[in-house]
Amino acid sequence: MTADAPRALDLDKLFAARLQAARARPYLATALFALHTVESRSVPTMAVDRHWRCYVSPAFVDRTPVEELAGVWVHEVSHLLRDHHGRSDRVAKERGLTGPGERLRMNIAADCEINDDVYGDGLVRPEGVVEPGTLGLSEGELMEDYLRQFRLGPRTQSHTWLDCGSGADGLEREWELGPDGAHGLSAQERDAVRFRVAQGIKGRPGNASKAWQRWAEEAFQPPQPWRELLGAAIRSATSGSGAGEDYSYGRPSRRSAGVPGVVLPSLRRRPPRVSVVIDTSGSVSDTELGSALCEVAAISRAVGGRRDLVSVLPCDAAARVVHPLCRAEGIPLLGGGGTDLRTGFAKALRTRPRPDVIVVLTDGQTPWPSTKPSCRTVVGLFPRPYDSGSWDEDDPEYVPDTPPAWARVVEIGATSAVR
Repeated sequence: MTADAPRALDLDKLFAARLQAARARPYLATALFALHTVESRSVPTMAVDRHWRCYVSPAFVDRTPVEELAGVWVHEVSHLLRDHHGRSDRVAKERGLTGPGERLRMNIAADCEINDDVYGDGLVRPEGVVEPGTLGLSEGELMEDYLRQFRLGPRTQSHTWLDCGSGADGLEREWELGPDGAHGLSAQERDAVRFRVAQGIKGRPGNASKAWQRWAEEAFQPPQPWRELLGAAIRSATSGSGAGEDYSYGRPSRRSAGVPGVVLPSLRRRPPRVSVVIDTSGSVSDTELGSALCEVAAISRAVGGRRDLVSVLPCDAAARVVHPLCRAEGIPLLGGGGTDLRTGFAKALRTRPRPDVIVVLTDGQTPWPSTKPSCRTVVGLFPRPYDSGSWDEDDPEYVPDTPPAWARVVEIGATSAVR
C-alpha cells in the first residue's frame, strides 16, 4: 500500500466498539448486531438506511476512539428503532415539508430526541453531537415537537455536515444500496428486531432510560390515531367499487362514438350516503354516547362535509327514528335497554335513499346479522375488557361475539387498531 492509498475500514476497531456498545446497553444488543456494515467514503461519519444497513467512513473510524464509536453505534441504531425514517415521511406529508433543507431539520430534530438521554452510564458522548440545549430547546421531547421549535440558522450552522442517512430522515441518498441491495432486512425482520429489543427493555426496565421504557411500551401496544383510522376506513368504504356509482345521461359516454345513433350513459360517482347506527343500550356510558356524536361529525368530514348525506339511527334492542345530520344538535340518543343492533341494520337498509355505507358505533355486546348487508360496513368498537367476563347485565359469563369478517373494524381508544 502506498502512502497516498486510501485506508481500508478497520473492522476490528469498529466491531470492538459495537461490542462495547452492547455491553453498555445490553437491551439494544439484538438491534446492534442486526445492522450490516457497508464501507463508504461518501458519509462523513456513520449513517443508516431504512433497510438496516450501516454505512461507515474508514477515515472516521480511524480518527475516533473506540469509546466514542460505541456511542455512535447506539445513536445510529436508535434512529431505526424509533422509526425516524417513517415518522419523517409522515411529517413531511402532513406539513408539506420538501427539499433537503427540511430533511436536514428532521435529522437534527431526530438527533435531539436521541441525544438528550442516550449517553452516560458507560457510553461516552461523541464529539460534536447536537443536543436540545445547543439549540435553546428543552429536553425530553419528540422529533415532531422539536421540528416546530427551530429553523436552520446560526445555531444550526455547525451541524450542516450532519448526515445520518435515510434511516434518520427518510430521504434516500445516492450512496445507499436501496431496497434491492444486498443485506437489507425485510419489513418482517425489522419488526422482529424491534419486538426483541422491546422485550429486553420490559424484562429489565431498571437498565433502560425512561424514554426507552416508553418506547418499549408503545412497541408492544403502538398507539394509533383512531379517529384517523375510523375516517380512513370510512373513506375506503365509500370509495370502493360500487359505492356511490350510478349511470347518468348528463354527460354521454365516450363509447357512444362507437355506436352511431345511440346515446350511452356514463358511469358517474355521486356523493356516498352514510347511515350511522349508535348503540344506546344500557352498557354504553353517557361519555361514550357523547363521543359517538363527536365521531358523527368526524364521519361527515370523511365524506367531504356533506351533512345532508349522513343520517343517525339510535338503537338498543329496537331501532329508533332516523335523524338527518343537519339537525345533529337535537338528536335524542334514546335507549338504555338491552342490545340487538340487527334491528338497526335492518332499519338502515330500509331507509330511502339506501346508504352506501353503514357505520356502527358500539361496545360490541350485540348479536350481529347472519348475512352480509348489501352495502359496506364499518364498526367502531368502544373498548371493553371482555376477558373479565362481567359485561352483561343478565349473564355474568357472557362474552360477546366479535364483529363478523365482512365488517371493517376500528377499536376506539388510546391504543386502538384497525382490522
